[in-house]
Amino acid sequence: MLGDLTALQAELDQIEVEGGAGGGMVSVIISAKGDLKGVKIDDSLLKPSEKEILEDLLVAAHADARRKAEVVLQEKMKAVTGGLPLPPGLGLG
Repeated sequence: MLGDLTALQAELDQIEVEGGAGGGMVSVIISAKGDLKGVKIDDSLLKPSEKEILEDLLVAAHADARRKAEVVLQEKMKAVTGGLPLPPGLGLG
């Protein structure tokens, strides 16, 4: 099972999920392990007067992506462990 977990860690680095906010005006792309890979921002938000809104939307988009990455991680872990919980210290984060 340890070999399967090592392979899973490598796979999670390659899986990307996208989270969005503001009706798609801001999106972030992260790996299934949570590493930030990219950010997309609608041009209309690139005004000094929109700075605070943009900051809030980035946080919301990141939170959305993290939730999606967590779902992917849980599904992959179930496949590797057969639904059994991992022993302490074998987390993938």
